[in-house]
Parts: sequence; C-alpha cells; structure tokens
Amino acid sequence: MDFLRFVLDGLVSGTLYVVIALGLSIIFGMIGIVNFAHGILYALGAYLALTVSGDVLGLPFGLTLIVAPILVGLIAMMIEVPFLRRFYGLDPALGLLFTFGLMLVGEGAIRMIWGPTGIPFGIPDFLSGSVDLGFQYSIYRLFIVGVTIAVIAGLWLFFNKTPVGLIIRAGSRDGEMVRLLGISLKPIFTLVFGIGAALAALGGVLAAPLAGVQPAMGTDVLTIAFVVVVIGGLGSFWGPVGAGLLVGVVVTLTAAYAPVFSQASMFVLMIAVLLVRPRGLFGQKWEMFE
Repeated sequence: MDFLRFVLDGLVSGTLYVVIALGLSIIFGMIGIVNFAHGILYALGAYLALTVSGDVLGLPFGLTLIVAPILVGLIAMMIEVPFLRRFYGLDPALGLLFTFGLMLVGEGAIRMIWGPTGIPFGIPDFLSGSVDLGFQYSIYRLFIVGVTIAVIAGLWLFFNKTPVGLIIRAGSRDGEMVRLLGISLKPIFTLVFGIGAALAALGGVLAAPLAGVQPAMGTDVLTIAFVVVVIGGLGSFWGPVGAGLLVGVVVTLTAAYAPVFSQASMFVLMIAVLLVRPRGLFGQKWEMFE
C-alpha cells in the first residue's frame, strides 16, 4: 500500500508539473523565448489567489482558480506588448536576459507587497478530508488531478478545434506562411504569452494549499518545468504531459526510498532520455529552430 500511495503522490505532483510545463512549452514553442520569469508568474498566481480569496474580494476557491490565472495572464500580456515583443527575431539571449531580469524584479516586488515571509493557504473546507482508496487519501490531491485533466482537455480542444488555436499551431511551425495569408502574428504571440502565464499561475494556485505561499516558491518549480519540457520534447503537446507525470513519480519514489538522491533523480532521468532520444520523448522537428 505504501508503494501505491507514493505512486499516487508522484502522479499528483506530476500533474502540477504538467500544468506549469505546458505553459512554458507553449511560450517557448510558439515565440521562441526562454521564459525565466515563468516561476515568478507561478508565485504571483498563488499570491493573487491569496489576495482575492481573502479580505479584498472574498471569492470562493472555485472562482479564485479562474480569476487569479486570468489576472496573471493579463499582466503578462501587458508586459509582452511594450517590452518582450521588441526581442522577437533578435538574438535569443536578449529575451532570456530580459525574462531573467523580470524574474528578479518580480520576486522583489512580491517581497515588497506581501512581505518576505511565507503565508499559509488553507485547503478549502469543501475539499478537506480524505477518501478510502484502500488507504486514506486527500480529497484535495484528487481534485488537483481532476482540474489538470480538465485543463489538458480544454487546451487540446482549443489548439485543435478552434480557428485561433489552428493559427497558433500553424504560426509555430511556419510563421512566414501565416503572414502571407494576411494574418498578423503579433496579437497571436500576445495571446500565447498570456495563456502560458495563466497556466503557470494556475499551477501556483493549486500548489498553494499544499505548500503555502512564499516569495521564492517559483525558483525550484522553474527548474523542474525546464526539465519536464526537455524530457518531453519541444514541439509536442503531449510531451510535457507524459514527462511531467514521469518526473513526478520518479522524484517521489526516489524521495521515499533513497531520499539523498531525490533532487538528482530528475536530472539523471533527463540525461538518460537525451542520450537515447536527443529531441526528448515526443520531440518534433520545428522549422523555426532548425
């Protein structure tokens, strides 16, 4: 039973990695920007959730899950238009340096606004307690799995069944062709950056009741998100999904049975995958990066 519990814990952690890595992968795959600010967007989502569910608006947790990511997405879009857009088509290092600076500024702003110490974020009453799965297991953790499945399904439908989603997919592979059709990619890039940021924020909101909220919470998760994207492979929607779950299970099982190697396990996994398949598990050839 302990093994099954550890595997389930790993899948729950993996679903959080999936949500965060999908946002990072979408931004990187479509815009070609290595978004070092992704971790701060994750933290900002948690802090805004704490704010809108508290004395400011008093929103229930269900609405907080929607409102906080939307707010972070809008903030990200307001950053993309006047600043990040200037770096498209230039040396990728410029965008990397800008988002790295944005990460530092963002963490400093969080410390100034909400303080340098951690803040607890309780599990909502209607999601507290446990269910019997042969062992007692947290209802909230199962709720995270359900939300992630809904998000993955919604994103897949958006990218594959809507006109905007199809333009995004086409533009990520052959932007010049899309421009020749008379479609401007500038608003598409803005939308993509907003969607990626909202996914990072959603991950922060979901993780907050499990680990609390503190200014540096985005640092570790940013590293994990990059590892997941690399293992999954750039250019595949399902890459971050499979890789996120795999990383979650591997790290959790390693922490349970060989805790001294827990943090190193995901890097060992990444190296092993890249040695066998350099483009990652589901990686594709992308014209814009070849």
